[in-house]
Formats: sequence, C-alpha cells, structure tokens
Amino acid sequence: MYTASGTRKIDTEQFIIEYTPLVKRIAYHMMVRLPASVQVDDLIQAGMIGLLDAITRYEGSYGRQFESYAAQRIRGSILDELRDADWLSRGLRKKMRQIEAAVNLLEQRNGRAPSEQELADELKMSLDEYQSTLQSARGAQLIYYEDFQQDDEEPFLDRLVSSTEGDPLNALLDDDFRATLIAAIDHLPPREKQVMGMHYEQEMNLHEIGEVLGVSESRVCQLHTQAIARLRSKLRNT
Repeated sequence: MYTASGTRKIDTEQFIIEYTPLVKRIAYHMMVRLPASVQVDDLIQAGMIGLLDAITRYEGSYGRQFESYAAQRIRGSILDELRDADWLSRGLRKKMRQIEAAVNLLEQRNGRAPSEQELADELKMSLDEYQSTLQSARGAQLIYYEDFQQDDEEPFLDRLVSSTEGDPLNALLDDDFRATLIAAIDHLPPREKQVMGMHYEQEMNLHEIGEVLGVSESRVCQLHTQAIARLRSKLRNT
C-alpha cells in the first residue's frame, strides 16, 4: 500500500503479526543466558516494544533488510529491560566459583574432564543438588568484570579503558585469548560441546536443542551452565 506521495504506507498491525515469531525466537534464544527468575514473557513484552520501535523508525526497503534491522532493535529493547538487573546473586556466584575450582582440581588430579557425579562428590553435594545449582545459575557468564581485578591494584579493564593502545574488547579478543577459548571448547565433553555449538553457532534455543538431544530444556540448561564453568576454569588459569 502506498500514500499519495508514492511512499509505502506501513500496515503496523500486519507487521506485528508477521514479526511476532521473530520476537519470540530471539527471546527464547536469550533465555539460556539468564537466571531462572527471569520470565520469557517479560522478554517477549520488551521485544515487542523493540519491534514497534523498528516499525516506526525504519526507512529502508522491506524484506530481509527490515528483518535484520528489527532483530537488532528487538535485542536492544530486551537488553535495555535487563540492563539494571542482577543476573546472578552473590550466593550463586560463589557456588559457581566453587564448581569452577572443583573442575580445575579434578582435571589436574585425573588428567581429564570430571563427570557431574565426580564434581558433586568433590563439592559434597548429591547429584540432584549439583544439577539444581547448575539450573539456578544458568545466567552464568563466561567473563566477569571482577575476574580482572586484584585486591591491590586498579581493575584490569579500567587500565585498558584509559590506555591509548585499545579498548577492553580488543584485549579480550586477542589471538591468545581466542586460541585458548577455542581449545577449551574443543576439549569439552561431547554433549556439552554439542550444546554450545547448537546454541552459539546455529542459534538454537533450549527447546530446539532439547528436541535434537532427546532431553528436557532444563537438562540442556544444566549442560550449558556446566560447559561455561569448565570454560571459565580453563580461562582463569591462562
């Protein structure tokens, strides 16, 4: 449909119907990186605001270009909603560090990646309790700000921000870091490596990964969090 001036008139209602599945897909994909306290419906609601913003602001040609633009606005709107949230409580952060320490200890002791049962035994937890911790801490991130701060020195990232040599992202993504991360991912247990590949390379959500692996969404979440703990253990030793 076009206006008298020849420009295309946007049918907002039709666009909302057409691109709501995109909002849901992005929201479910982001859920794997967020704690269990976050509700997917809240992400979808924030994403819909981003979609409406995209429809209002977009001035280019429609089709794939609009979809890419809308996806960017949807993700941005969801992140804005989450920006001030504490993704991981102090207690869960402490438990994740204990898991990472146990991963490192058992790898050094046995020369291989420890199993879930071995980690649970080392942490003096039942297997159910250990897996519940993984489930609760699904917002675990690969890198935390405080990883680069020592008690007696200026934070690593702050030094880089004031440096004229580059920004923190460039430093984190240097060749050595990338090589270490790639090697760490390659040495993950097969199923955890598969989960990471499907989520980050193929952009599959928890439900889709679970269907491929024949397990529940919660189990995929546990595998993802455990993989992150293994990777953090490797990276903290570099």
